[in-house]
Amino acid sequence: MRVVIAEDNALLREGLVLLLTSGGHEVAAVASSGPDVLPALLEHRPDAAVLDVRLPPGFRDEGLRAAIAARRELPDLPVLVLSQYVEETYAAELLAGGAAGVGYLLKDRVGRVEEFLEALDRVAAGGTALDPEVVSQLIASRDDPLSALTPREREVLGLMAQGLDNATIATTLFITERSVSKHIGAIFTKLGLPHTDSGHRRVLAVLAYLNS
Repeated sequence: MRVVIAEDNALLREGLVLLLTSGGHEVAAVASSGPDVLPALLEHRPDAAVLDVRLPPGFRDEGLRAAIAARRELPDLPVLVLSQYVEETYAAELLAGGAAGVGYLLKDRVGRVEEFLEALDRVAAGGTALDPEVVSQLIASRDDPLSALTPREREVLGLMAQGLDNATIATTLFITERSVSKHIGAIFTKLGLPHTDSGHRRVLAVLAYLNS
C-alpha cells in the first residue's frame, strides 16, 4: 500500500514512517504543513492518506481541510485522520461527505500498532475506522434520530461505526451473531434506511447519527 503522511511532529512523523515501512507499506511522501498536503496527495495519488487534523501554519484544521479538498479531487481516496483530542465537529465534517474509506483515530491509538494497522487496512479497503472514544462522544451528543434506538441498539451502532463486522460485534457484546443481525435490522428500520445492500445501509446508519 502506498501512503502519504501529513504530521508536523517530527518524532511521530518518523515513527509513522518506520511503522508503515516495517509493515510492508510504501511511504510515497511526507508533509509537515497544511499547504503541502494537497499537492502531495494529487501528485502521488496514494492508496491511503494518514493526516493530522492540526498542522502549521495555523494549527487549527489544516489537515482536515486538506483531506476534504483531496476527497473532492480524488473521491475514492481513503483518509485516516489523527487527532490529539476528540474534536467532534471535525469528525462529523469529514464523515459528512460519505463514510466509505474514512477513519478518525486519536493519536494514542497509533501506539497500539496492530490496532492502527488494522484500522488503516480497513479504511484503505473502503471501510470505516472510528476511535471508540470518538464514537462514544458523537453518540452521546446526538438525540435525533437516535432517540428511538434502545441502549443495546446504540451499542451495536457504535461498534458498527468503528468498522466492526457482525462476528466481532457479537464477540464484543457477548451475544450471538443472530442477535446482532436482529439489532442491526431494527436500527435500519428505526432510522428509515432504504432496503439497499446491507453494506451501503451500514454506512448510512453511521452517517445518520454523525449528521443528525
